[in-house]
Amino acid sequence: HNILIVHDNPYSFILNETPMSILSVPNAKDTAIELNSLSKSHNMAGWRVGVLCGSKERIDEVLRFKSNMDSGMFLPVQLAATKALQLGKDWHDELNKAYAKRRELVMELLSAINCTPAANQAGMFVWAAIPSSYKDCYELSDEILYGSNVFITPGGIFGSAGERHIRVSLCSTEEKLKQAIGRIQKVQA
Repeated sequence: HNILIVHDNPYSFILNETPMSILSVPNAKDTAIELNSLSKSHNMAGWRVGVLCGSKERIDEVLRFKSNMDSGMFLPVQLAATKALQLGKDWHDELNKAYAKRRELVMELLSAINCTPAANQAGMFVWAAIPSSYKDCYELSDEILYGSNVFITPGGIFGSAGERHIRVSLCSTEEKLKQAIGRIQKVQA
């Protein structure tokens, strides 16, 4: 049907035992390109470093367009990205252990506010359905913010499909997550 699939896959290595690529599907290069970012997988947020994979023809089309937009990336950033890409599986395993510990704490936090997390989530965020007693995610988020001084992202800011959900980041430290749980539990006691 002459459709190009652009697969943005930045969380493929985060809390995911079996990272997958759309390009692993036979003949996918004929109809798809895939983006991945070092922002998430290597904690290089803001550096604007990523990779684009696909057929030579598709990559050439992107390069023709991109070369008219800018003159390339700052060399020290490219060199740092090269070093980051040389990190082995051990580095990712340690990073994922840290995220897994944080996810356990986030699950405890969600339990404290009676939210139901979606199963089998990968990536740096945990999404959860809010209790039916709340009008929407904003009401719950505001209640926690003003009652406990803890901000939890209302899912509605990402679109109408998120209005019955909240999103919690795994980027906060264990200490901050424990502090948030303590504040929430103190108000509920």
